[in-house]
Formats: sequence, C-alpha cells, structure tokens
Amino acid sequence: MAHVLVRHKVTDFATWKPIYDAHGATRKASGCRQAWLFRNAENPNEAVILFEWSDLESARRFIGSEDLRQTMTRAGVADRPDIYFLDEVGRSSA
Repeated sequence: MAHVLVRHKVTDFATWKPIYDAHGATRKASGCRQAWLFRNAENPNEAVILFEWSDLESARRFIGSEDLRQTMTRAGVADRPDIYFLDEVGRSSA
C-alpha cells in the first residue's frame, strides 16, 4: 500500500472541487483506492489530499501524467503542488 500527500492552492475552491470530483474515475482506474480531502482552515483555497494507492509505481505514473497536469490547469490550481510519496510504516490510536 502506498500513499500520496498533495498540497496546493486553487484560485477558487468552489470551481476546483467539481473538477476534482469528476476526475475520480480516472484516479480509480489508475490504482487510487481512497482519498481524504482537507481544506486549510486558515485559507479555504488551499487543499490537502491524502490518496491511498494500490502501489507506488501506479501513483507515480498518475502524478506524472499529462492528463493530471491538464486537469489541474483547468481546475485552477494556482501554484506548484507539494507532493509526497509515502510508505505506511504503522498506525497508532493517537
């Protein structure tokens, strides 16, 4: 199991969100199993997303795809995203 953490600013969250949602089928077909979407409480136009992927290679292919780049541009991503490829090493209750 692999995870990807993405943080980026958008020009308008209300415009970005439907495009993000519509891209879900593409993410799923690429190996994404789940996603947790967060919005910065201090800046509502900053999104943080934690994705769970079937494997790290599938995640890297998707993140590097031209389709994702074009979708992010159309959705109004306003900065270069911070992207972290993560391996889970454990869980704790708190």
